[in-house]
Amino acid sequence: MTDKATRIELFSLLAPPMRAFHLTWMAFFVCFFAWFSCAPLMPLIKSEFGLSVDQVANISIAAVAVTILVRLVIGPLCDRYGPRKMYCALMLAGAFPVLGAALSTGYESFLLCRLCIGAVGACFVISQYHTSMMFAPNVVGTANAATAGWGNTGAGAAQVLVPLLLAAIMALGAGQSSAWRLALVLPALAMPVMAIFYWRFTQDCPQGNVAELRARGIAVEGGKKGGWASFRAACANYRVWMLFITYAACFGVEVFIHNIAAIYYVDHFHLSLKAAGIAAGSFGLLALFARALGGWLSDKAAAHRGLGVRATLLCVLMVGEGLGLMCFAHEDSIALALVAMLVFGLFTHMACGATYALVPFIDRKALGGVAGIIGAGGNVGAVAAGFLMKGVGSIQQTLATLGVLVTVSALCALAVRFSSEHKAREAALRERALAAASTQGVMN
Repeated sequence: MTDKATRIELFSLLAPPMRAFHLTWMAFFVCFFAWFSCAPLMPLIKSEFGLSVDQVANISIAAVAVTILVRLVIGPLCDRYGPRKMYCALMLAGAFPVLGAALSTGYESFLLCRLCIGAVGACFVISQYHTSMMFAPNVVGTANAATAGWGNTGAGAAQVLVPLLLAAIMALGAGQSSAWRLALVLPALAMPVMAIFYWRFTQDCPQGNVAELRARGIAVEGGKKGGWASFRAACANYRVWMLFITYAACFGVEVFIHNIAAIYYVDHFHLSLKAAGIAAGSFGLLALFARALGGWLSDKAAAHRGLGVRATLLCVLMVGEGLGLMCFAHEDSIALALVAMLVFGLFTHMACGATYALVPFIDRKALGGVAGIIGAGGNVGAVAAGFLMKGVGSIQQTLATLGVLVTVSALCALAVRFSSEHKAREAALRERALAAASTQGVMN
C-alpha cells in the first residue's frame, strides 16, 4: 500500500502508476474504438446485406454477448499473470475479428465476426484492475473512473470519426461497399501498435511485474496465485452481485445506446448518417469528464462521510439515469431528444464511475474476481436490453422500459453495506497510505 500513488499527477510519466494511468486509458480508447467501429456503419451494412430488424438486434446482442464470458475469466487471469500480459494479448488477438468483419460477405459471417470482436470489451476489466493496483484508497475511485471514462470515449469517437473516415475514403473514389470495409482497417491496425507501447512502458504494480515478484517470494495484492480462488471468493460476496445488477443498469444501457443510437436517429428522426453519427457520438464523448466526475464525487464524499456513502451516491445517480432515459424515450423533437440524451448520459457515465469507485473496497484479496464479475454485469445488461428490443420490436418502447428498470435497480446500490470492521480497516489503509506519502514528501 505504501508504494501506491496517493495523487494523480496528470503531466508526469516518471512514476509507474502514472505511466500505467495514461497508457491504460489510451489502450482502453483504442479497444473501444475498435469494438464500436461497426456501430455507425450499421445503416450501410444493414442495406448491403438486406438485414431485418431482428437480425440487427442479433448483431447488437452478439457485439456484447461474448464479452460476458471473457470479462468473467479475464479478472482471475490478471490475478495469475498480471494486467500487462493480459492487455497485450487481448489487443493482439482482437485485431483479427475486426479485419474479419471488413472481409465479411453476408449476415452469418458478419455476425460471427461481431461476436468475436466483443472479446475486446474485456479491456475494461484489465484497465480497472491495473489502476486499482497502482493507486491508494484516497484517489483510486478517481483514477478508475478517469481511465475508464477517457477510454470509453473511444466508443463516442468511433461514432463521430468512422463516418468521417468513410466519407474521406469515398471522396478518394472508393465505392460505398468497399469504403465501409476499408474504414475498419484503421482500428484493426491500431490495437497491435498499442500493445507494443503497453508492453514496453508499463508494469503490473508499483513494485514491478507479477511473475518477477512472485519468483522473489513477494506476495502481490489482488489475488492468490491461481486466480480462481479469488473468483470463488468474489462469487460468495453478495455485494458483488448487487453491483453486478447496478452495472448492468448503467454500463449495459451505455453499450446498448452505442449500438442502436445511430439507427434510432436515422429511422426515428430521419437524420443523415453523418448527422446521426455526431448525435450518437455526443453521448459517448460525455465520458471525457462524466465518468471521472462520478469517481471523483465518490472519493470526495467518502473522505468526509466514510465508505458507506459511496453506495448512497450510486443510488442517486442511477435514479437520475432512469428518469432521464424515460424522458429521452418519449421525446419526438430532435432538439429535446438530444438534450434528454445528454442529461441521462451524464448520469449514466457518472453511475459507471461511482460503481467502480466501490470495486477496490469490496474484497482486496479477490480484486480480479470482483472486477471481472461486476464488469460482466455490464454486458449482461446490454444483452438483456438487446433481447428486450427483440421482444418489444420497437427501439423507442425498449428505451422507455429500460428507464423504468434502471430506476428500480437503484435499490440494489442501497443494499451494498459494509461492517464496522470493514470500514475501520479501509480507513486505516487510507491513513497509512497518506502518512507514507507525507513522509516520503518530507524526505524528498
